[in-house]
Amino acid sequence: MSLIKSKDTSIEVIFRKALWKAGFRYRKNYKKLPGKPDMALTKHKIAIFCDGEFWHGKNWDEDKERIKSNRPYWLPKIDRNIRRDFETDRDLKLMGWEVLRFWGRDIEKNLQGCIEQVKEAIFYREIGVEP
Repeated sequence: MSLIKSKDTSIEVIFRKALWKAGFRYRKNYKKLPGKPDMALTKHKIAIFCDGEFWHGKNWDEDKERIKSNRPYWLPKIDRNIRRDFETDRDLKLMGWEVLRFWGRDIEKNLQGCIEQVKEAIFYREIGVEP
């Protein structure tokens, strides 16, 4: 577990480089916000998280049955991560921030589509409309 990175993961670096290349400037692991978003577009009040499928429980109801070793540790841990993600999203939204979460494999397979979602969120925030 000590070798698992919590910031500057490969998917974050890929996403950050693409976001920078697209002309967006951001704060990295912004400590002033709940959950320390991987990237925060402070000008637009958009918080971006790049989540790993295992750690953040993508398709958790189906996938938790696949965990065979150390279930008493992993099941509550990932349940807590899912709950914390939900609470972080709620807190950020109450503060007026837009929250975007991207799965690691979506970033790897469709990076440009993820960047387009950021552009769309910025557009809607600029015109003052909820997407």
